[in-house]
Amino acid sequence: MPSAFQRRVERALADDFLRMAVPQGTFRDDDARRRAWAELGAAVRWRERARRIREHTVRHLDRYLALAAERIEAQGGRVHWAADAAEAAAAVTAILRAAGARRIVKSKSMVTEEIRLNERLEAEGFEVVETDLGEYILQVAGDRPSHIIAPAMHMTRRQVRAELSRVAGRELPDDAAALVAFARERLREAFLAADAGITGANFVVAEAGAVVLVSNEGNGRMVASLPRVHIAIVGMERLVPRWEDLGVLLELLARSATGQKMSVYTTFAGGVRRPDEIDGPEEFHVIFLDNGRSRLLGTDFQEALHCIRCGACQNACPVYRRIGGHAYGGVYGGPIGAVLMPLLGGDGEDWGELPWASSLCGACHEACPVLIPLPELLLRHRRDEVEAGRVHAAQRWAMRLWGIACAHPAAYRLAARLARLLPRSLVSAALGAWTAGRDLLPLSARPFHARWAAMRTARR
Repeated sequence: MPSAFQRRVERALADDFLRMAVPQGTFRDDDARRRAWAELGAAVRWRERARRIREHTVRHLDRYLALAAERIEAQGGRVHWAADAAEAAAAVTAILRAAGARRIVKSKSMVTEEIRLNERLEAEGFEVVETDLGEYILQVAGDRPSHIIAPAMHMTRRQVRAELSRVAGRELPDDAAALVAFARERLREAFLAADAGITGANFVVAEAGAVVLVSNEGNGRMVASLPRVHIAIVGMERLVPRWEDLGVLLELLARSATGQKMSVYTTFAGGVRRPDEIDGPEEFHVIFLDNGRSRLLGTDFQEALHCIRCGACQNACPVYRRIGGHAYGGVYGGPIGAVLMPLLGGDGEDWGELPWASSLCGACHEACPVLIPLPELLLRHRRDEVEAGRVHAAQRWAMRLWGIACAHPAAYRLAARLARLLPRSLVSAALGAWTAGRDLLPLSARPFHARWAAMRTARR
């Protein structure tokens, strides 16, 4: 019986629009990234510096978390610590109830998707509105993001029109500008009525206690400044030590995500509204979330915490381009998702198949602005799956025999000779699932080593 992952992949491959839209979007953004890096100049040196910043920060995470908490509270903010999704949701719920808040606006945040915060808050009776356009469309459709940067990449304009028309109670025009105008009107009403705003954070500058929000729509700035309560939920690894470190990462973030030199809005939020300020929250809360991250410290997978959530690895990955984000089953898809989901877990899902959803071509590493060795991390996951005995016995024996053949030239040549004598249909059947998605090329009647020997003889 096919696994849940295999069923999701089959659905994705059968979706004609998905197979067109995802490659189109990812190729476009990947090409834009390459051009933006070329304009930046010395991209390798920028990336190496960014990697050193992330490596240093994660290695000394305890120090920078303590510093950030001290600086946030010095500005009138409050810091909360959440070990998991339940604790984070409980902290948010307690803050909202203490403030008498009922209507919530949210900016785009992968970490709140990770802990399914909307579902938890709605179950407690709160009204939550996503204000990023893509996230808003997904919310009214009852869907979830399929890409870190472009959450509604998998939806057609017809689907978007149908969902927004349902909200409007009338048929909206089949025109992108009209659909955006309707969403803007609804979201403005939500901003003005909101009691509290919830954001994530692209970064937190430890020395300043400043939450950094990067967006192209400006909704993050409004969520952080219009309501009287601002709650920022932050993955505990999303710190940078100093402003100058932030400058390096901001140079690479937008370029890697969409090919922009800088996103349209970069917002710095810190503390509560001062007496001489006309906007800003009366309460400012930062919740630092663990949710499995601390388990990675000091392990072979610590480098996964270096990720700055730009989506470049998704845009470059040939597997992601074929199946999209939903096939991975978790909030994070693509190469970084195949690394992170088996580590962070959740949802009762068996994530063991994800590390095999990769060609190991290295495109993800080449695209990563902080040089995370994603192919190596995927191989480590595969090794752990094998050592834990979670790989089918037939696959283990096949790999052992392949290893013996590769280590002994005579055995390899004998196996190749036998394979040439067998019908291709029989070889395909023996290889099973491997050939289900690959073409088995015919074996040459004259193998390479024979041709090489003939060439050496001819040269003498």
